Amino acid sequence: MKFIQLITTMGLILFALIGFAQDTDVRLLQNPEARNRTTLNGLWQIIVDPLENGYYNHRYQPKDNGYFQNTKMKSTSDLIEYDFDTDMELMVPGDWNTQMDKLYYYEGTVWYKRSFDFDSREGQLTYLYFGAVNYEAKVYLNGEYLGSHVGGYTPFQFEVTGLLKKKDNFLVVKVDNKRKREAVPTVNTDWWNYGGITRSVHLIQVPEQHIMDYEVRLSKENRNTIEGWVALSSANSNKEVTISIPELKKSVTVEVDEKGIANYNFPAKPQLWNPDNPKLYQIRISSATDQIEDKIGFRTIETKGSDILLNGEKVFLKGISIHEEAPFKTGRVTTVEECRILLNWAKELGCNFIRLAHYPHSETMVREAEKMGLMVWSEIPVYWTILYDDLNTYQNAENQLTEMIVRDKNRAAILLWSIANETPVSDSRNAFLGNLAKKARALDNSRLITAALDTQSGGQGERIIDDPLGEVVDVIGVNNYCGWYSGEPSSCAGIQWRTEYDKPMIMSEVGGGALQGYHGEANERWTEEYQDDVYRNNIEMMSNIDFLSGTSPWILMDFRSPRRHLKKIQKDFNRKGLISEQGEKKKAFYTLQDYYKKIK
Repeated sequence: MKFIQLITTMGLILFALIGFAQDTDVRLLQNPEARNRTTLNGLWQIIVDPLENGYYNHRYQPKDNGYFQNTKMKSTSDLIEYDFDTDMELMVPGDWNTQMDKLYYYEGTVWYKRSFDFDSREGQLTYLYFGAVNYEAKVYLNGEYLGSHVGGYTPFQFEVTGLLKKKDNFLVVKVDNKRKREAVPTVNTDWWNYGGITRSVHLIQVPEQHIMDYEVRLSKENRNTIEGWVALSSANSNKEVTISIPELKKSVTVEVDEKGIANYNFPAKPQLWNPDNPKLYQIRISSATDQIEDKIGFRTIETKGSDILLNGEKVFLKGISIHEEAPFKTGRVTTVEECRILLNWAKELGCNFIRLAHYPHSETMVREAEKMGLMVWSEIPVYWTILYDDLNTYQNAENQLTEMIVRDKNRAAILLWSIANETPVSDSRNAFLGNLAKKARALDNSRLITAALDTQSGGQGERIIDDPLGEVVDVIGVNNYCGWYSGEPSSCAGIQWRTEYDKPMIMSEVGGGALQGYHGEANERWTEEYQDDVYRNNIEMMSNIDFLSGTSPWILMDFRSPRRHLKKIQKDFNRKGLISEQGEKKKAFYTLQDYYKKIK
C-alpha cells in the first residue's frame, strides 16, 4: 500500500495544520568563526534553581524582578535572596553534569551570568550568538529580555546593538534541561541529558548592512556550474554582491532583490570533494560594506536504484555512529581537539563515513570531518515515541531541522539529512515524518533524506523492509540488533534480507555491548568476545545484502546513559562502543576494521 494511502483523517488534518510552517524563514549568521567576534566563553557565575524561584513568585506567576535583573543590595536593610557573584561558577562551553558532582543527575533550571565590558564600533551592529544551549534558554541582557530558544543542539542569535554599554554589561541566561513529554527529544532517550550552555557564546560585530547568509554549491543539473544565493541584512542603496573563487579565477557580481536576496550561477570546473581528495576552495563574498570568506567543497550526491552515487560514481559508506561525548573526560564535546580524537579513531577504523547521532553535532565537528574526507549523516532528535499528533511538537521538530540545515548547508561532507530514529509506525507518525521530509527538500534539494528505522517484518531467518516511511526517504536506514536484543549471535549470519523499495539501504545500527578488558567465552554476555562474535556474524549477514550501500554500527565510543544501571558493567554507560570512554579499543574494533579493509 502506498505511503499516502496509509495516512488517516488525523494525519491529513495534521498535514493541513502544519502546512503553513513551510515558509519558515530562519536567518543565522553564516560562518560565525570568520566574523569579527568577542568571545564570552570562560567562567560564568551560576545559581542552581530547582524550584525556579528566580523566575516565578509564590503564586507561580512570572516575576518582574527575577534573577535576570542581577539586583544588588543598596543598603543593609535590602532583602535580596541571591547573588551571582558569591555563588558557584561553571565553564562555558560545557555541561553542568560533569563539572559539578551534585549536578550529575540534575534536570532543571540553572541561571548563568556573565559580566563584561564592550566597546562597540560606530556604524556596526552586534549580534549575541549561541552555538547551543540545552534545552530551553531565556536570555536577558542588562535586565532586558531578548527572547527564548527551544532545542539543545542548534544555534540562535539576537541583535543587541542598542542594549550594550561600554562598561558593566551583564548577560543572564535561564537554562532549563527538564525533559518533557511534548519535547523533541521526549522524556525517554538513551543518551545523557547534558544541561548547560554547551557550545560557544560570541558577540559578533558586522556592518549595518551585512552579509547575513549564503549558499554556494555545485548545480545538480550541471556539474560544470556553481550556483547559490546571498542574503544581505537589508536591501538599501547598496545592492551589489560579488562571489569570488580565486583559485578557479572566477568572480560574479549580482544585484539583490527587494528582500535583499541575490541568486547567481556561473560556469566552473572545480575538483570534486570526495573522501580521497577532500578538496575545499576559498570562497569570498563581498558587498559594498561587508566581506566574508569560507572554505567550501563541491560534489554531487544522488541515488540510482540501490546504489549511492558520489560525483556520479558508486560509493559504499564505511561508517560508524558517534555521539557528541568527549573522549577521556566524558561530558559534552567542547573543543576542536576532542572532535579530532573521535574523528581520527573513525579514520583508523577505516571509515569514510560517520553518522552523527542523534542530534546535530557542533559546527566544529562537521567542519573537521569535512577536512578529513569523512562523509556525514546529520540528524535531528525525533527519537522513539515523541508526540506525533501534537502540532507544537511538530513545529519544534521542524524548527530544529531548519536550524540544522541553515547552519550546515554549505558543508560538502554532509550527504544525508536524517529526520528520525527508531520511530514506531502509526498514521500520525507517517504524516509527521512525511512533512519533515517535505520541509527538508524545500530547504535543500541537493542532499538525500534518510531515517533510521527499526521496523521490519519477516519470519525465521528473514527480514523484510516494509516500513511505509521507505516510500518517503531517499536512503533507508535500518537499525538491527540481531545477537544482542534478539537471537544468538550465530543466528544472525544466515538472515536473508529483502526490501519493498528499490532504494539504497544503510545498516545504520548494529552491534552489542562489552566492558573493555572483560574477557570470557564467546557466549558470555558483556565480554569482548561476545561483542566480537556479534560483529562477526552480523558482518557475514551484511555481506549477503545485495542492496546494502553502507553501514554505521553502534557505536564508536562508550557513552553515558541514565538507562544503563548494571553496576559492575555499565555504571551509567552504554557499553556498545568499539572503544571505551578512556580510549581503549575492544576486539570488535579490529574485526570491523578488517571488514572495511576488504571493501573496495
